Parts: sequence; C-alpha cells; structure tokens
Amino acid sequence: MIRVLPILLAVLYGFAMYRFSVWRTSKELDTQSTILADPALKEMSAQMARALDLPRIKVHIYEIEPVNGLAAPDGRIFITRGFYNKFRAGEVTAEELASVIAHELGHVALGHSRRRMIDFSGQNAMRAAMGMVLSRFIPGIGIWLANMLTTMLAAKLSRSDEYEADAYAAALLTKAGIGIAPQISLFRKLDALTKSAGGRAPAWLMSHPKTEERIKALSTLQSKWTR
Repeated sequence: MIRVLPILLAVLYGFAMYRFSVWRTSKELDTQSTILADPALKEMSAQMARALDLPRIKVHIYEIEPVNGLAAPDGRIFITRGFYNKFRAGEVTAEELASVIAHELGHVALGHSRRRMIDFSGQNAMRAAMGMVLSRFIPGIGIWLANMLTTMLAAKLSRSDEYEADAYAAALLTKAGIGIAPQISLFRKLDALTKSAGGRAPAWLMSHPKTEERIKALSTLQSKWTR
C-alpha cells in the first residue's frame, strides 16, 4: 500500500516552492527593472490602452540581455533590455515590440501568469510524488519516467497558453489599429534568431509552439475576421 505521508509532504513542498518563487521573482524584478520611457513605444502602448479603455499600460525594462518578454504574477509587463536594444538598433520595429507587449498582456488578462507559477510548484510536487510511486514499481527508472511525464505535461500546458495569448494579442492589435502583420514578422525574425543559435528541442517538449504553427493560427484568425 502506498504511504500517504510522503505524498502529502511533496504537496506541502510544492506549495512552499510556489510562495518562495513568487517572492523571489517579485524581488528580482523590483531590483532589476526600470520604467520604459521610449516615446515611440509609449505611443504604441497608449494606442493599446485606448483600445482597452485603460488610462495607460505601464511597461518595464528588465535589465537582462536575453531577448524576451515577461508577464509577472502580479500583472506587471516587462520587455528585456536585450529586446529593447534590438529595437534601438533597428532590428525590431516599434509595432513588433508592441506585439510582444500585447502578447504579455494576454497572459495577464487570461490568468496565465499567476497560474504558471502555481503550475510550476504543482509540477514539482507531482514529480516528487510520482517519482516515489513509480520507483516502488519500476526501480531505477521511476524518477526518470516521472521527470519525463511532468516535463511533457508542462510543455503542453505552456503551448496552449501561448496560442491563447497570441489570439488575445491579435485581437488587441487589430482593435488598436496596429494589425497582426507585426506579430507575424516578429515571429519570423525570432525564429531566425533561434535557428542561428543552434538546434531546438522536440516540438512536444518545447514550451512554445513551432513558429510556423503560430503564424498559421494567426493567419486563420485574420482570414476569419476579414470575412
């Protein structure tokens, strides 16, 4: 019979990790970010704010070099310094960077940001509990199998979130008069950057869908709205 106490301890561990992750993420973002003050990007944000009937959309620059956008669990929106530098160098347009902001707004509006933090902790607990159970029946590979299964589940959930945030961003950009084209052109640019950096993980383990699949989904939305 499977003992309940180790599983309960794994769940408690997951909850503790969730609380610690929220605290650590908020602290790091507080100390390593500044308010985005670029006039062109502020105008793009203002267009989207008007489309949402909001007074403003506050965007922060996260002072790290990797090219990325981020929606914090507390609802704040960030673009990295590396992404902003791409814009300053002319490699990314203001409209393309606005599509990143719209995408991250989608994660906030749809509850992904907060849920992802909870999911992360839940997956840690599930990995530990599943590892204990499987190790009893499949000694030696139980832990490995538990890691693989939880990783696959996390990747699938994340890809679903990305499609939803893409659709939200497309609707917002269309309503704001910016359009979907910058979203698609940025995907192509980022895909080229990813490929130049080396190989990618299998699609079922990737936290983001394949670029061509995201573009196809956006094109389908655009055709539907045009009709």
